[in-house]
Amino acid sequence: MMPGLIENKYIALGVSGSIACHKSVDLASKLVQDGALIDVILTKSALNFVTPIAFEAITHRPVTTGLFDRSSDSTINHVSIAERSDVIVLAPATANTIAKISLGLADDPLTTTLLATNAPVIVCPAMDGHMYENPATQENINRLVSRGYTIVGPVDGYLASGHSGRGRMIEPSNILGHIRYLLGQKGDLVGRKIVVSAGGTKEPIDPVRFIGNRSSGKMGYAVASAARDRGAETVLVSTSNSLSDPVGVKVIKVEDASSMKLMIEKECHDANVLIMAAAVADWRPNSFHDQKLKKNADENMDMQLVPTEDILEGIEFDGLVKVGFAAESENLESNARTKLDKKNLDFIAANDILSDDSGFGTDTNRMVILDRNGGVECLGLLSKYDVGWHILDRVASVLK
Repeated sequence: MMPGLIENKYIALGVSGSIACHKSVDLASKLVQDGALIDVILTKSALNFVTPIAFEAITHRPVTTGLFDRSSDSTINHVSIAERSDVIVLAPATANTIAKISLGLADDPLTTTLLATNAPVIVCPAMDGHMYENPATQENINRLVSRGYTIVGPVDGYLASGHSGRGRMIEPSNILGHIRYLLGQKGDLVGRKIVVSAGGTKEPIDPVRFIGNRSSGKMGYAVASAARDRGAETVLVSTSNSLSDPVGVKVIKVEDASSMKLMIEKECHDANVLIMAAAVADWRPNSFHDQKLKKNADENMDMQLVPTEDILEGIEFDGLVKVGFAAESENLESNARTKLDKKNLDFIAANDILSDDSGFGTDTNRMVILDRNGGVECLGLLSKYDVGWHILDRVASVLK
């Protein structure tokens, strides 16, 4: 496992009194699993919904509940937390807490910490829909935005009041994406634009049927997430409708090879890197039928297929670093080397699709990375995110 973006980062988690407090426990758990050091601050109202011991058991660190709590080194807690935090997250943030922050009040450990910090702040509202829509709340939120705070959510859904509307706190996985995006703003790829493709193209036969492949898109999404985490302006051109869009990534949805080619050409004119993780169909039907083809059990169906245009081979912009993927079932390195040379690539990542732990739909891969100078790097079994990080290491080494 590679060192993560969040590992050893200090993240302050402010929790105010809302039924959504249980999501904050889940968020703390996810952050700890990623290696973060969590300082939890509970407001007095939050203690009605969750206990300090719940967070202490997960974070293995003391929880601040009082304004004059002291840390182990006898410093004032809200000052020391404010100074060491890399990111501060308010989840959930009630209407009352948002109002106090917007007015600059400092009457509890959470609001005092916020006044004392220079760290980026993420605010995750959670409240009844009418409270959220109230002009006073909207004015308070807009004031926080003007100060550089990141507001995440809320979303529509069933609320504790029994009503449905906008007021539900956003899910912890989405909050985690925003934390990664903010931390990535100090990464080594800041100022670079990276275009990534993902998923298998669908070449239409008629309004119902298409020719496709088994690609899930997971590899491309992992690469895009890693690029975002290193600070790159990231564009993801994807055919997948089953994966969640990575936070902080511009996602463009396409279906077939021709529409993917069009979008990639458009985005690559000012890009530094193209990473082609998509499984683009090699053939498409010669013609598209406007109406659904009817089955005739007594007749075979003959279909003429024509080659699709090779997107990666055809993309040429000055200074563009090109990375391809090779999904092979035999002669892994030799077939990948042939593709690298033919398409004039800087790197190609090849994997054995017949392996149970690195084929389509898995969360892991065993990759071999080849470069244009004859170099070969064999990676062991890694998560697709870690594979993406390795690929970006190679890309960063050749960027001018």
